[in-house]
Parts: sequence; C-alpha cells; structure tokens
Amino acid sequence: MPDPLDVLHATFGFSQFRGVQADVVGRVLAGQRTLAVMPTGAGKSLTYQLPSVMLPGTCVVVSPLIALMHDQLRAAEAVGIRAATLTSADSNRAETIDRFRAGALDLLYIAPERASTGHFRELLGSAPLCLFAIDEAHCVSEWGHDFRPDYRLLKPLLDQFPDVPRLALTATADAHTRADILDQLGIPQEGLIVAGFDRPNIRYAITPRDNTTRQIMDVIAEADGPGIVYAQTRAGTEKLAEALAASGRPTRAYHAGLDPVVRAANQAAFVASEDMVMAATVAFGMGIDKPDVRFVAHAGLPKSIEAYYQ
Repeated sequence: MPDPLDVLHATFGFSQFRGVQADVVGRVLAGQRTLAVMPTGAGKSLTYQLPSVMLPGTCVVVSPLIALMHDQLRAAEAVGIRAATLTSADSNRAETIDRFRAGALDLLYIAPERASTGHFRELLGSAPLCLFAIDEAHCVSEWGHDFRPDYRLLKPLLDQFPDVPRLALTATADAHTRADILDQLGIPQEGLIVAGFDRPNIRYAITPRDNTTRQIMDVIAEADGPGIVYAQTRAGTEKLAEALAASGRPTRAYHAGLDPVVRAANQAAFVASEDMVMAATVAFGMGIDKPDVRFVAHAGLPKSIEAYYQ
C-alpha cells in the first residue's frame, strides 16, 4: 500500500494532514470502525476520500441531502476521484450501477432512504466495497438536531458486511448524541475521535429582535461577500429573499418546498457568486463547501445549540 502522505500530496496537493485527519485515516486503512467528531472546515470529507483512492473497491457514502451529495461530488471529481451519486434526481442511474458493479468508482453517494431498501442491499452484494462512510452522522440519533429515521436502519445493512470498515462523521454531537451514534452504528468506544470545537476565525454576535427584516438588511449592508441568512420557515425564506433582492443585493431562496431544479440552480449560483445572499431553512448549508462565506445570520433562534453550531 502506498504511503498516505504521498497520496495526500498527489491527489489533494497537501503536504501534511491537519488536526486528527491522520488518526482517522489510519484507523480506516487498518480496517477499524470509527466515529470522528470534527468541526466544520477541519477536512472531514478527506478522511474517507483518501482511503477510497488507496483501497480497492468503492467507498459508499451515506449523506442526508441531495444538495450536499452533488456539492461533494463536484469537489471529488475536481481532484480526479471517480465518484457518482445515486439519487432520484440522477438520470444516469443505470450507468452508475454498472460502474459500481465493475469497481470503476472510488466513491458512491447515496441517501439513507435508498440505503435501507432491499434492492440496494442486493446491489451491494454484487460490488466490491472498501468502506462505508456515514456523513452528518448526528442524523442517526434521536438526541441529534437533524434526526432522520432512515439513519436508524443503517446498522442492519452495515452488519451484512462485517469486514468492511465503517466511518461516521459529524461536526456536532454532544455526549448523548455521540453515545447513541456509537450504539446505533456498531462502533466501539475506542473508535471515538473528538477534535476541538473552537473556531477562532469566527466572531459571534447576538442582537435583540426588533424588526427582523430590517435588522437582517442592516447586517448585510455592513458585510462584504457572500452569506447565508437562516429563517425558521419556508415562507420566511421567501419573504427575506424578496426583501433583500429589492434592496439591491443578489439573493436566492432555498428550502425543501422548492422544485429540485430550482434548488440546484440556486445553490450553484450561490457557490459561484462573490456577493450573493442565500435565504434558507436548515435544508441548506450542511456540508456546503464555499470557503469565502463571510457571514451567517439567523432570523430567529435555532432549535438547539448544536443546530446553531452546525
């Protein structure tokens, strides 16, 4: 097996690992089960992308949002990783399945709802596998802030392939949530790796609510570059997007009620923009890779401190 540092440099252009990345990658390459709790921006995706290049077979990545999958797909393909998504929004599903069975994929991104189907379990039995990666793993826990019931169905699937290592990843998991993830995904306590949560490059501010729309407009007027404004309802995102756009700032809305084509177009426009604001519900933002986001504003209190940190 090649040296992970050599592959890291050749594939990603980095000369060394950051934080706990080396520890996580080392456990994966040793075939061990791991839960890694790493802050946003710490390079969680690399901890399964790099092993997927080094190991024979495909790494199956379970991810909660189609937008997140497509964002990570673009990032993987940009560095030459053979990757695909298998979602209801994809028109090339037959081709993807053929590539998967032939071992011609390094990464395959799927939603938990698809992973729990009998058809997909049969498909897994006909393809070479090197790793299961469960992204945004806090979704498996009823203690977590984004609980998704289908995540609870993953362990029986994983247990069908006991020799395939499994890696769970999240940025936000308190002690209750971590214990639940370990239990639900069959990961031993010694497989828990927790990085620090301090992010000194971020400044926090809290303002008493008065006229929320006006206050958000004031925040945006003082902020250069792209940013995200979170609202608690779909109607709230539409109202904010309309008001901000009327003020002259390029703004799009994003929530689960929009047509998937519109959501994808709005996300692509935001990722490419240097000054756009995205007015969104929590359906947007999880794992979105945009390093130049300059502000995040909440038009109301998030449901939990974990949701706020995320």
